[in-house]
Amino acid sequence: MWWIYALLSALFAALTAIFAKIGIKGVDTDLATAIRTVVILILAWGIALFKGGHSGISSLTKTNWIFLILSGCATGLSWVFYFRALQLGKVTQVAPVDKLSVALAIALSVLFLGEPLTLKNSIGALLIIGGTIVLIF
Repeated sequence: MWWIYALLSALFAALTAIFAKIGIKGVDTDLATAIRTVVILILAWGIALFKGGHSGISSLTKTNWIFLILSGCATGLSWVFYFRALQLGKVTQVAPVDKLSVALAIALSVLFLGEPLTLKNSIGALLIIGGTIVLIF
């Protein structure tokens, strides 16, 4: 089942690039990011409230809070830089570079989470890096 959600994530990430490129035309990218964030905030809380997920907030540990906040900061900075890159470059250049995050996530998961670096993961990461190089030059 996870792969269906992953494919949907990829689809919506692709749509994000297209919608954002059209939406940021002549707009300050920081303002665009702020508007996008408000929409996501409303959507995420709406889903959490509808599904009852908000009831678990009292059981979050200090570690949960710290790393969820850090994740939010990383997401926000990613969006700020992504929108600026989209404003300056083409989607066909920006999107592939943005997806280098997959190869970086593999490397960081090995370093910080102790996940195994398999031959399959290594080859996949190298193919992503190679594909990015092909697409941007």
